[in-house]
Amino acid sequence: MRIVSLLPSATEILYALGLGNSVVGVTFECDYPEDARRKPLIVDSILPHDLSPEEIDRAVSEHAARGESIYRIDQDLLASLQPDLIVTQELCDVCAVNTSHLARTLHGLSFQPQVVSLTPHTLGDVFADIEAVGYATGRDLCARTLVAGLRDRLEAIRALPKPHAPTVACLEWLAPPFNAGHWVPEMVALAGGLDHLGARGTDSVRIRWEQIRALDPDVILAMPCGYDARKAADEYRETEFPEWWSTLPAVRNHCTYAVDANAFFSRPGPRLVDGVEILYALLQGDRSQPLPKDAWLQI
Repeated sequence: MRIVSLLPSATEILYALGLGNSVVGVTFECDYPEDARRKPLIVDSILPHDLSPEEIDRAVSEHAARGESIYRIDQDLLASLQPDLIVTQELCDVCAVNTSHLARTLHGLSFQPQVVSLTPHTLGDVFADIEAVGYATGRDLCARTLVAGLRDRLEAIRALPKPHAPTVACLEWLAPPFNAGHWVPEMVALAGGLDHLGARGTDSVRIRWEQIRALDPDVILAMPCGYDARKAADEYRETEFPEWWSTLPAVRNHCTYAVDANAFFSRPGPRLVDGVEILYALLQGDRSQPLPKDAWLQI
């Protein structure tokens, strides 16, 4: 089977199911595992890669208002690869190519591959998507085994003591500020935190700084979509916060962290469970278990 992945989380799922050798095309953001970086690039962004967060937000909004995608599909390369299966998504037009954009591309091809579209909003949806990819690729048993292991790890976290119940502000974007939605509030809850800016399964939305002031968070997590921990920390330090920002408990008590959202929070794939384990360590102050390298930084 020849497979094209049009989103990074699908690439991770395919590799986790042992299908790395079947992946023949990916996007410019597919960077995990390392072997994915060597695959032909089917998709690139039409936006310059050096835009500031404010410029990115403005450009995305302008393209959305015109009904345009911010992604470019290499139709000639796609045609030459002749994939049997394409994995895409309908969750977020900012995150990856959606099915309507893909349909316009496929219309001009001489073949019609099977298309699997992933639309997860919760951790349960992510697990269901893993099983759906397994079914589409003949890896049903492997997918069920993978999901069972991920669920076991979540249950292990659920069973751990949680002496603290901190109020947490999860910031998916900083300029302008957005909360972190979809599965992130659920992840925070599993780790023993309270995320009143978001709700399980709901979209990320633009918020006002005053909402964070009213929340008076004990912990602030900078998790800009697509950023690693170092880049998130740099972005946080460069952000112009309101003058009262330093009075927030999270800032006063040095409980402000940058996390690797690109790996463990933004992408709806197996590593979200690593993200829950990271959150538990940060929110409960339990650093006894090993965590992925460079997963977080104290700001």
